[in-house]
Amino acid sequence: MDPTFELVEAIRATDNAVYLLDQRQLPDIVDYLPCTTGQDVIQAIQVLAVRGAPAIGIAGAYGLWLESRRLRDTPNFHDELKKSAEQIQSARPTAVNLSWAVRYALSHVQSLGVDDTIKTLKQIADQLLAEDVALNRQIGDWGLSLFDGKVSLLTHCNTGSLATGGYGTALGVIRSLFREHRLREVFVDETRPLLQGARLTAWELSQEKIPARLITDSMAGSVMAQHLVDGVIVGADRIALNGDTANKIGTYSVAVLAHYHQIPFYVAAPLSTFDANALSGADIPIEMRNPDEIRKLRGVNIAPEEIETYNPAFDITPGRLITAFITEKGVIRPPFDKTIRDMVSGNAP
Repeated sequence: MDPTFELVEAIRATDNAVYLLDQRQLPDIVDYLPCTTGQDVIQAIQVLAVRGAPAIGIAGAYGLWLESRRLRDTPNFHDELKKSAEQIQSARPTAVNLSWAVRYALSHVQSLGVDDTIKTLKQIADQLLAEDVALNRQIGDWGLSLFDGKVSLLTHCNTGSLATGGYGTALGVIRSLFREHRLREVFVDETRPLLQGARLTAWELSQEKIPARLITDSMAGSVMAQHLVDGVIVGADRIALNGDTANKIGTYSVAVLAHYHQIPFYVAAPLSTFDANALSGADIPIEMRNPDEIRKLRGVNIAPEEIETYNPAFDITPGRLITAFITEKGVIRPPFDKTIRDMVSGNAP
């Protein structure tokens, strides 16, 4: 494992606990939350101590393992474990990786005894963590084929090692470009209201000395108008079969701007992010967040306390605004109604 992947680990597991990097405290403090039950993992997911679709999927699998340990001596062990799985899956509704990972793990232990279930769930969670790093590297390398010469890119939210098992999806493509000396610089949207771009992406890029400039979300159009970027690359939390994509709020605005300025707009995501049950964006549930995430900034009021808010965590970018999807199996191009179905068939657990 090369040094860039040792710098940032969102998830660490031992024989009896899972440690999740508390991303709420970054970039000031690097601290890990110890989790010994599924409820600990659910709480960490809900408060965004761990976030990013692939990362919360992996965390969910570890949460199911922790629940199997807690339920070891419980009558109707498998029935209770299934209830715990449902609770973990519902921790955040939009990112499909969470339900995918939990269902995948549960499907492998239905006929096993208690001890074998506990052992197998830990093996599966470890496997998902290791495989995520490998497939992110593959996503990064597929992304290389989309760019000629040195490029400057704009990205939104955080899609790196903090949001995955390691390396990253959209940020993984950026890492691969940097590795091959084909990256000029990255423009990083701050990503309001929780500043995942400013706090997390900028921190990751700084850790690895990747050239980057931080901008406010409202500057993206100006950056494109000045021809400072050659493309946009983002991640995803759920992708429908027609290409409609749920990602961090503000992604849709960036896609519209890229379309107007005739700049390619790419989405990098593993196949587990594609939802075979979602025909379009209308089938994707959108999580609503606490109003104080808009009214306050790290506990300090930045707006009147009585003002009403509208605070969806995600928006839907229509497939017609997306140039291509970058997956571990290759690049998916339009017409998405056909090409996505062809790529993801047989991927569901």
